[in-house]
Amino acid sequence: MKTKVYPRFSDKQTVYLNAVVKDPQIEVGDYTIYNDFVSDPLLFEKNNVLYHYPIHSERLIIGKFCSIACGAKFLFNCANHTLKSLSTYTFPLFYEEWGLDKTNVSWAWDNKGDIIIGNDVWIGYGAVIMAGVHIGDGAIIAACAVVTKDVPPYTIVGGIPAKEIRKRFDADVIERLLMLKWWEWPVSKIKKNIPYIINGKLNDLIMEHDR
Repeated sequence: MKTKVYPRFSDKQTVYLNAVVKDPQIEVGDYTIYNDFVSDPLLFEKNNVLYHYPIHSERLIIGKFCSIACGAKFLFNCANHTLKSLSTYTFPLFYEEWGLDKTNVSWAWDNKGDIIIGNDVWIGYGAVIMAGVHIGDGAIIAACAVVTKDVPPYTIVGGIPAKEIRKRFDADVIERLLMLKWWEWPVSKIKKNIPYIINGKLNDLIMEHDR
């Protein structure tokens, strides 16, 4: 895990996220960055991970080399008023007022599970990721999108609710990128191959992988 907070010496708006988060229920891979030009990015847990209460032990898992833009939000299960009740009012949450058993507080909302973000994912400005959503490696979430369903690898989604706009690459390229998993390579190997990565030279990258 990285301990360096700021990737750039003069930039206090961008942080390596796993050097910032403290909650053990939030896991972030190396080199994933968060940028915030409105608030202090060091307050990511408070400002961006919402309704994340201990009662569920739910997790936010974010992979390596992700880019998370200002204002992106991760909205957890306690924001979901249950649809199993005849009322959306959260009676179990106010157990003292209504003389209810306090062990049934979680009946007030539906539990959709963890939020899991893959590697090399770009989450745009103001996007909202809802509880239970899994986002695949290499996906892109457009600005202000509200993601309510899983997003396949290397897929661009946008809108409210977010829908597929297009794939980033054809199926063969996606398959090979998922096989390569370059983000799991040693740092020295990644550095050596950055020119191939940023210039889209997949065949050269595959040759390096096979060496």
